[in-house]
Amino acid sequence: MRRIYYLSFIYYLLFHVCMSVRADEGMWLLGKTDPKAMAVARNLGLQLTDEQLYGEDGTSLKDCVVDFSDYCSGVIVSADGLLFTNHHCGYRAIQQLSTPEDDILGNGFVARSYAEERPAKDIFVKIWQRTVDVTEQVTHELDSIYASKGKNLKAQQKAEIYADYIGGILSSIAAKAESRAADEGRKSIVCDCKAFYGGKVFYLNEYKRYSDIRLVFTVPQSLGKFGGDTDNWMWPRQTADFSVFRVYADSLGQPAEYSETNVPLRPKRWAKVNLDGFGQGDYCMTIGYPGSTNRYLSSYGIDERVNISNIPVIQVRGVKQDVWRRWMQADRSVGIKYASKFASSSNYWKNSQGMNEAVKRLGIIEQKQQREQDIRRWYSAKPELKARFNTMFPTLKQSYIARRDARHAVGFVNETFYRGIEIINFARMAGRYNNAVGDARQTLDDYVRDSYKDYDARVDEETMAALLENYAAQVSSKYLPRFYGDIRKKYNNDYRAYVREIFAGSKLTSYNGFYALTHAKVRAGVHYEDSLEQAVADKKAYQTYLNSDPAMHFYKDVDDMVKSVIAKPMSETASIIAYNEDLLTQAVLEMEQEQPHYSDANFTQRMSYGIVSDYTNAGTHHDFLTTMPSLIEKIEKGGDNPDYAMQADILKLLKSGDYGRYKDLKTGQLPLCFLTTNDITGGNSGSPMFNGKGELIGLAFDGNWDALSSDISFDSALTRCIGVDIRYVLWLMDRWGQADNLINEILTSSDLQ
Repeated sequence: MRRIYYLSFIYYLLFHVCMSVRADEGMWLLGKTDPKAMAVARNLGLQLTDEQLYGEDGTSLKDCVVDFSDYCSGVIVSADGLLFTNHHCGYRAIQQLSTPEDDILGNGFVARSYAEERPAKDIFVKIWQRTVDVTEQVTHELDSIYASKGKNLKAQQKAEIYADYIGGILSSIAAKAESRAADEGRKSIVCDCKAFYGGKVFYLNEYKRYSDIRLVFTVPQSLGKFGGDTDNWMWPRQTADFSVFRVYADSLGQPAEYSETNVPLRPKRWAKVNLDGFGQGDYCMTIGYPGSTNRYLSSYGIDERVNISNIPVIQVRGVKQDVWRRWMQADRSVGIKYASKFASSSNYWKNSQGMNEAVKRLGIIEQKQQREQDIRRWYSAKPELKARFNTMFPTLKQSYIARRDARHAVGFVNETFYRGIEIINFARMAGRYNNAVGDARQTLDDYVRDSYKDYDARVDEETMAALLENYAAQVSSKYLPRFYGDIRKKYNNDYRAYVREIFAGSKLTSYNGFYALTHAKVRAGVHYEDSLEQAVADKKAYQTYLNSDPAMHFYKDVDDMVKSVIAKPMSETASIIAYNEDLLTQAVLEMEQEQPHYSDANFTQRMSYGIVSDYTNAGTHHDFLTTMPSLIEKIEKGGDNPDYAMQADILKLLKSGDYGRYKDLKTGQLPLCFLTTNDITGGNSGSPMFNGKGELIGLAFDGNWDALSSDISFDSALTRCIGVDIRYVLWLMDRWGQADNLINEILTSSDLQ
């Protein structure tokens, strides 16, 4: 139960006003959090002052929280730049460092010195520096553009202009800010500029970006991914979802590309770990980088999300993953290559299923429709508001209906061709290659080379045959690219035969072939291989040659269909929907202006407050904590389920009962994972979970199945954040990894805070 302290009658009233916005809902921008929301957080147990939590001019807790490669979060835990994030966040880097001969993905890895730490390719860390309100600047630039387009523009015209220009305006502001920082000697600063509250407010964010990141520790995936697809988004959990990296900098502590002369970062702030544990009702706070929520989305938008957009994710990925799974289980080299891709695909495949189930079970669309009736009554009572908002809902309804068929096709196109069949993306890269120059060409070449390292043409060939046949069964005939006519007539609907011929004739099944195709010199219809430095003699002839590759021809047919059939209905409605969805957000903010409101997540640093808490759903009670016996039971009763398989030596360690200083004092067992009421979404993975003193008690890694609709509608009774207990993390580093060097570094650093 929440602890409510009636300190005074005034505070009692303040608390209940705040509770009306659901105390644990909210992803709050630090430094811009509504005082009422902060009052609730402090009532729940937050003991830090604003300056200790967020201090732009000093050192505060926010300085130890990082953006991990623009898709996860992380936390610095030592004075020498040691960093914790989730195992699934580090999964790509771990997989890239693995080979069948040195399988650290399967066997784990421990660096016992700086020299043994392994550079993690394509991983970076951004540390937030400050946020600047640029709303006035953005508004001024938009107004200037509107004025240049004519007088008395209608709302729809402004919406289209906004959609066309806002991205360029925000990018320009960010680029100028980076240039100013460089002129001031702050060359390591990178910036982004983003919209908040449906385009009502705009903030510029400054970060320091560190690109020399090295893997320090990972448990075997049997621990780090324990439960796999079976347990993903489920509770109870026993997953050791953590990995350990280190941030490196130059001798002056500034970001630098990888170099043997770089040294561990000496951060402004690091987190102190807490081994004392916690109990039901104790305060918990996450700080991280949530990626995307749509809490202000209309009922029409929710309907499209669950009944149109999520359907191809579920249906197509199921087909693709069946093929991938067979190959991964049969060939360890394929298992390593496809491990990260499969995990990413499977994650949102299951998330889409859970969201659809929760939206239906909880009646989310009906709830949203009722709320929209309240909004209609509110603006209808005032003529000036009615003039602004009266066409909003009818326009949304009409626009979503108008694009429904095309949106259905878009989902199947994306999941089949661009996220399912890999060779088509190599064809896209080949098409771009000839126009890329300088650094852009080198970046593209690096991306392609790395992509081929995790590619197996045999797997892709079987996947392509399965997905092409599936696609034809899911969409109407007008969305079939031209090659379907060849499959029917020339190949008698034998998809395998058609695909076999493409793979036999295409150069794009390997990096060497890609290089040969993109570096060919063409003259008078004759081509030969040539060096990168020499230009193509005849661009038109080269393009003809490029398109002669069967995979390129396949890609062109898909691209032509998209441009001729799908693009128009999608583009005609996109700005209309975006404008009116933003208008709906602003209507909500005006109608409830006395209540605190947070902006939807957009991968900027946010704070969420809550408590450690169990929950009950449909008569089933879920405890807030799992301990070692539950893990051992799952392993022993797992049967043939590979998601519960465990190496014999690790199982022996788990059964040892040797938990030392890491055991939970109340249960006498090793704590594994726990539940809180914190508000999280994708991108929050790896977010530190702090107690009221700002001490690290865990790492957030998942949400619960019962409330997977929380990205679009938060349910305070059911929504839970799942975290791995920091005591389980340190126990595995200590007992399994025997990483005394790292344990001492972490605990010594904690003593210094």
